[in-house]
Amino acid sequence: MTTPHSHRRRTARRRAVIALSGVGALTAGALVTTGLLPSAGAAKAPAAAAPAAQTSAKAAAKGPAAWPKPTGSKPVPATIKVDGTYDGKLKRHYGQGALGSGGQKEGQPPVFTLADGAVLKNVVIGSPAADGVHCLGSCTLQNVWWEDVGEDAATFKGKSANAVYTVYGGGARKASDKVLQFNGAGKLVISKFQVSDFGKLVRSCGNCKTQYKRTVIVNDVDVSGPGNSLVGINANYGDSASLRNVRIHGDSKKKIKPCTRFTGNNTGKEPVQNGTGPDGTHCRYQPSDLTYR
Repeated sequence: MTTPHSHRRRTARRRAVIALSGVGALTAGALVTTGLLPSAGAAKAPAAAAPAAQTSAKAAAKGPAAWPKPTGSKPVPATIKVDGTYDGKLKRHYGQGALGSGGQKEGQPPVFTLADGAVLKNVVIGSPAADGVHCLGSCTLQNVWWEDVGEDAATFKGKSANAVYTVYGGGARKASDKVLQFNGAGKLVISKFQVSDFGKLVRSCGNCKTQYKRTVIVNDVDVSGPGNSLVGINANYGDSASLRNVRIHGDSKKKIKPCTRFTGNNTGKEPVQNGTGPDGTHCRYQPSDLTYR
């Protein structure tokens, strides 16, 4: 015969088991969610417990993330060709021999050449940096850091209008001219990146023999002066640049031009600048998309 007291004890035990099972399910769910969050070195996903807006505000207040300390050094006497994924494990790669001039001369070979669909990640490119990275088609540069940009940090050369070039995390500094050179077709997406002491962050080729319509998206980026301009595009070829959540440091006089429009050509002549600032068509941003610190 079951007493009222024993019935209450069994009921309490069942409730405890159900409660523990619920906690286990929540924990498992949290682990699965955490496993799906992207990771890219300095570009870390916010903790699940913190509200997204609050986390974003705190990150912006701290300014650019600290540069990583290289885990070792690797001299590169000849271009490394990547077909698939190359994980540099944050070793400093620097040019040697044919890649070791350290100048700004046009036509230098790159430290890395990426085939269509290749991924380059966790790499520090030191000096000499030659012509950095060449992408021959769609590519991903994840957590790549240029300590002293050579001719250019990266050049995008894909010929397909569907090509997508992704620069996620990482940063570049000491670029006397261009950081990212956009010679090919398609879309270039830059996020969670930082740049300092530079000429131009992105330039759509103004006088390449073959010209394309190019799309540039810059989002969640830290920019530190001195610098000349963020994005230069060719309006006559239908280029567009969208700027969102860009934090500009050390430019109280607002000398860095967010977006500049040019009339490009395919004859090799110097392109003519024909406007700067938002126009809703080619330079797509609002003043609120830029924060000066």
